Formats: sequence, C-alpha cells, structure tokens
Amino acid sequence: MEDKLIEGFAYALPALVAGGVAYLMFSSFLQRDENEKKHEALVTKKKESLPIKLQAYERLLLFCERINPAKLLTRVNPIGDDVNSYVHLLLANIEQEYEHNLVQQIYVHEDAWKAVVGSKLAIANKIRTTAENSNNAKELRENLLIDYAQVESPTETAIAIIKQQVKKLI
Repeated sequence: MEDKLIEGFAYALPALVAGGVAYLMFSSFLQRDENEKKHEALVTKKKESLPIKLQAYERLLLFCERINPAKLLTRVNPIGDDVNSYVHLLLANIEQEYEHNLVQQIYVHEDAWKAVVGSKLAIANKIRTTAENSNNAKELRENLLIDYAQVESPTETAIAIIKQQVKKLI
C-alpha cells in the first residue's frame, strides 16, 4: 500500500510541477500582454490629445500677446479724455479676452495657467494704479507705455513658461 502511495506521488509530482510551471508562464504571458495593451492605449491617448493641448497653449500665448500693455494700448484707443472710462475700456477688453480663453485651463499645465492669470491680474492692477496718477486718458496711456518700456511685462514671463511647457510636451 505504501508502495502504491509512493508510486502515485511519483506520478503526481511531475504533473504538479509541470502544471505550476505552465501556470506561471501563462500568467506571465497574460500580464505582459495586458501591460502592452495599457502602454498602447496610453500612447494612443497621448497622440490624440497632443494637438488639443498644443492648440490650448497657442491660444494662451495669443491671449498674452493681446493683453501685453504695449499691444493692448495701441489696439484700444481712448474714446475721450476721461481716465475712468479708458480704464474701464482696457479692463473690459482684458476680461473679454480672458473669458474667451478660460476653458483652456483644462488642457494646460497648472504652472502655465497660473502664470497667465497672474500676468492678467498684474496688468489690471498696474492699469488701475497708474490711472490714479493720471489726469486724462492720453496721459494714462503714455505713463503705462513708459512704465512697461522700463520693465518686462508680466506677459513675457507667462509666455516663457508657456514655451517651456510646450517644449516638455514635444
């Protein structure tokens, strides 16, 4: 009886070892296949989302260019001599541009979005503070142009960050 038990065990042991090896090889194969599919899906996703992200960065760059004080002041002329109405016109123009590009934050890196919002706020604050020391719209315009001729515009910083993020994407 003991011999039959050892004989049965002798037949079962190689079968168990072969089954274990087959199981390990099969599970390894399935795991590798699953990883390849995940990788392919990720590559496809990135490939499809890249044009959308690049377009979002392009729009934010254009936004920064449009609110750059030198370009904004040459594009938006004062209607009259009233400082407050000109300030309102400039800020409304900036806000309109901002609202038009608000959705782009979904597609861009958080640092780029923060830089864009920061430049918008800095320019709006500079317009308000310069308006307090200006007697008319023409003087406000000149003071802003002189101030931004001496210092780098906040939009330049935002543009540099946008370009840095695009380089990381590509």
